[in-house]
Amino acid sequence: MSDITTTPVQNPGPITGSVLFYKQPEPLNPEMHGKLGVKQMDSPFGFAKEGHAVPLTVGEFPLAAICGPIIFVGDDKTPLAVMGLNPGRNMFIDENGQFEAGFYIPAYVRRYPFVYAQDDNAKQMVLCIDRAAEFIVEGGDMPFFDAKGQPSEYTTRCLEFCNNFETERNRTLNFVQILKDLDLFEVKVANFVPANPDGTAGVPQKIADYFGISEEKLGALPAEKLAELRDNGALSQIYAHLTSLVGWDRLIALTMVRQQQEQPQAANA
Repeated sequence: MSDITTTPVQNPGPITGSVLFYKQPEPLNPEMHGKLGVKQMDSPFGFAKEGHAVPLTVGEFPLAAICGPIIFVGDDKTPLAVMGLNPGRNMFIDENGQFEAGFYIPAYVRRYPFVYAQDDNAKQMVLCIDRAAEFIVEGGDMPFFDAKGQPSEYTTRCLEFCNNFETERNRTLNFVQILKDLDLFEVKVANFVPANPDGTAGVPQKIADYFGISEEKLGALPAEKLAELRDNGALSQIYAHLTSLVGWDRLIALTMVRQQQEQPQAANA
């Protein structure tokens, strides 16, 4: 991985790439952001309302598994916590920008508005903020810098959180590579079976295609490979993923309830 700066940079180069939720990432530095900070808000997670699937690190699997499906997507098999059936709709965040009580909030969401990004000039990772975040304001409750232009205690804590997140992200890449090397992935399909008026099962409707771990391939591994997965901690994370897939039913039921609630509202609009 590229080097990571441990303090905000003074003269950052251009930032490239796009990241979910981040609309205007800027390298954090005292010249540009010396008077800015984060204000306390009653709706701190409003920015995530459109995130129906959020990146997840492998250490979060056990906690996330009890809330909804954990899937893998793309050539990189990136793990995601599924939070809604439809793009742009997170079913676990209410209209007030609050997560449903008891729902696990992924670290990817909790680190916002901070993020690491690539500095094309220095060829290293630099700490950035999303300048478009609505709770970043001049004279915020939690300033980014102190009167001497040094990172505040708040910024230092956030920097440490982001460093830990990067460590976990690399652990996740290693975990996924192990699964790839063992050829444990397969294409899975999430289906919804509606009920007919007479109570019989209707025609299944496909909700999503994704990559998941094949129980058949897992069961066919040699005993020594299973023991290796057990000893390095990967096996428990695999089972967390497999257990999480029952969460599709919860998402389907929640979506149907929300649609029924919104239909009268739309009719009265």
